[in-house]
Amino acid sequence: MYDIIILGSGPAGLTAALYCGRASKETLVLGGANLGGQTAEIALLENYPGWHGTGFDLIEFMKKQAESFGAKISMNSAARIESTPDGTFVITDTHDKKYETRCVILATGASPRKLEIDGARELFGRGVSYCATCDGFFYTDKTVLVIGGGNSALNDALYLADIAKTVKIIYRKSEFTRAEDILRKRVSEKKNIECVFNTELKQIAQKTDSETGELIATTTDGREIICDGVFVAIGHEANTDYLTEDIKRDEMGRIAPSSLPRGMFVAGDVYSNMKMQVATAVGTGCSAAMDAIAYLNANAK
Repeated sequence: MYDIIILGSGPAGLTAALYCGRASKETLVLGGANLGGQTAEIALLENYPGWHGTGFDLIEFMKKQAESFGAKISMNSAARIESTPDGTFVITDTHDKKYETRCVILATGASPRKLEIDGARELFGRGVSYCATCDGFFYTDKTVLVIGGGNSALNDALYLADIAKTVKIIYRKSEFTRAEDILRKRVSEKKNIECVFNTELKQIAQKTDSETGELIATTTDGREIICDGVFVAIGHEANTDYLTEDIKRDEMGRIAPSSLPRGMFVAGDVYSNMKMQVATAVGTGCSAAMDAIAYLNANAK
């Protein structure tokens, strides 16, 4: 029996683990297949106070810090959560292993929203990618498209601009209204980034006469763009499929704390209406941990 089980190993989950461990609570993190989630994929994290380096290095530091206070970290994933009559929880992981706990913190983060057009699913891993830092290397000196207009899309474009020959950003609006000013300025200053506004992708197909695996990206305004790769950054959906239907979620799958049963708390990108930033993830991870600790202390047996 654990005092607290934290689902997720991103900044929210690891912050919660640090606080719970320091409070001498028996703490387990079920971190999922990828330590750190999206944060670990950030090539340069420069808007988290006190840190200027890769997201992966920050996650490694946070993991070691949580472990130094006794938190146990496993890279298994939760498949379902069940409540028991005595007010505790049983978590079953994807390997059918069961864990009992008095308290749960949901911090499973979010995943990139998939591009639902012809060819996107079929060409995933063969020209279509959702991770610029993972796959950018394969497009050295080539032409790539970035789909989206928020911070993630512009960050991806800037990262790829230092690798690829040409980067074209495809965005459905007339300007990058959702992105930070500093990112818009940097994009405008990059000579090998071209912005294609007021259109969307309609279809992606392989160029039949290409010997190098080129793609044809067709837009909704009828143009055909020849490229080598397509990087998608059109938003995120919360990783909450393991939860039962009685826990209400918004259109992104995120959770309002008021919808949770006693003994269950939420942090990070699965928190409804929360800004999706490392700093907010850390803040909600701290808050969820302190609430969980107070709950356990108030209900000590």
